[in-house]
Amino acid sequence: MKKWIMVALMLAVSFSLLFAQSTEEYVFTPLKELKVTPVKNQNRTGTCWCFSALSHLESELLRVGKGTYDLSEMFVINLSYKDKADKYVRTGGKLNFAQGGSFDDVRYVIEHYGIVPEAVQPGLNYGEDLHVHGEMERAAGAYVKAIVENPNGKLSTAWKKGFDGIIDAYLGEIPQTFTYEGKNHTPQSFAKELGLHMHDYVSLTSYTHHPFYSSFALEIPDNWRWTESYNLPIGELVEIIKNAINTGYTVAWASDVSETGFTGEGIGVVPDVEAIETSGSDQERWVGLSTREKNEKIRKLLDKPCQELTVTQEMRQTAYDNFQTTDDHGMQIYGIAQDQTGKTFFIVKNSWGTNSKYKGIWYVSEAFVIYKTMDIVVHKDAIPAAIRAKLKL
Repeated sequence: MKKWIMVALMLAVSFSLLFAQSTEEYVFTPLKELKVTPVKNQNRTGTCWCFSALSHLESELLRVGKGTYDLSEMFVINLSYKDKADKYVRTGGKLNFAQGGSFDDVRYVIEHYGIVPEAVQPGLNYGEDLHVHGEMERAAGAYVKAIVENPNGKLSTAWKKGFDGIIDAYLGEIPQTFTYEGKNHTPQSFAKELGLHMHDYVSLTSYTHHPFYSSFALEIPDNWRWTESYNLPIGELVEIIKNAINTGYTVAWASDVSETGFTGEGIGVVPDVEAIETSGSDQERWVGLSTREKNEKIRKLLDKPCQELTVTQEMRQTAYDNFQTTDDHGMQIYGIAQDQTGKTFFIVKNSWGTNSKYKGIWYVSEAFVIYKTMDIVVHKDAIPAAIRAKLKL
């Protein structure tokens, strides 16, 4: 009898501890954490795709022993705008002309034009200390729209020079040569010296409206280069992310962060809203609230471990088909952690500066990654051999 009493007491203590943990703020224990460069601030721009992709490549330089580099986002953005303008005109304006882009824009620019250090082209030529691109985007957009209207009956030989002048005025002209650490370079020679081969990096996604183990161009406005991604079941996509981190490779991660579960304080989860609303005696506190009020209330609860939805391939497909998952934001996954309940989280470097709870770092649950990942980019060697074989890489 005493034995059973002791067992009952132990179980009661265990349950009480578990309950106590679930009411405390998150406590994360890193299990694997790779090297990254310092958090940057994209500020008032839609250029996360560039900040995150270059951060990923800066980590790749650390991985291969090249040391710490700070690469210029505005060099890439300058040339991407110019390529986008050309394509916009060629398609008669049937192209998304905005600040957004994809990870492949960075790979394309480095492969075709090179790259420069941040110090060579910081891209702040318009009286601001931090990046603000609204005026530039509006001016450039109005310009290419006028060109597409073709008031002269044919395109002049001057329109590209005029467009380049707008972008260069804000972001600085593309340097033909520069000196870095006492050595003369062109953007192409500097990229070559870095030693990263852009064809080693592959884009991967997971949606059922195209066959698995094939490739297709994600049907999103910011994929204006129409770059294709390999398509995999979501379980294998997550397996690649985990294998990458555990074998020393960070991941460029595109996701939807407009969800209630992605907080401004560094947490990304998929809360089971129904369970939260009906838990215990709290139910009456939700009656009569609008959807917006409920979402705001839920956000305030998400600094503690919560019950999450079990996400399926079908759920993520439905969210994509219904435009509930959109190409919102690019970040960098560089680690794996656990919270105090033993749940797996990915450690994510953002580009919103360091004025947040975890100083620019987010902890994103595995459920959130399964649900809201749009696509990822990794070095092909980070992909497990069995999956690589299926993709014929």
